[in-house]
Amino acid sequence: AKALLDEAFKNNMMPDASFSKVYSDFTGDSYRLIFEEGFETLAEFENSLTKGMAKPEWQEWYGRFKEHVTSSNREILKQVI
Repeated sequence: AKALLDEAFKNNMMPDASFSKVYSDFTGDSYRLIFEEGFETLAEFENSLTKGMAKPEWQEWYGRFKEHVTSSNREILKQVI
């Protein structure tokens, strides 16, 4: 999964965020990857995600990446302070 993430970042396939971080959690039942990305608005996030996921090269990459995923969830947070 890490090699595939390196490939995605190298080829600019991740959403066009103001910042992007990937964390790894080694505790619990399994390894976990946490993606943190910054956007000014939810609309900006949705636009970036939709535009990027429509590309054939992203679809091909994601097909290989999701073989390493057993579950996922998404949280959309707003910074208040």
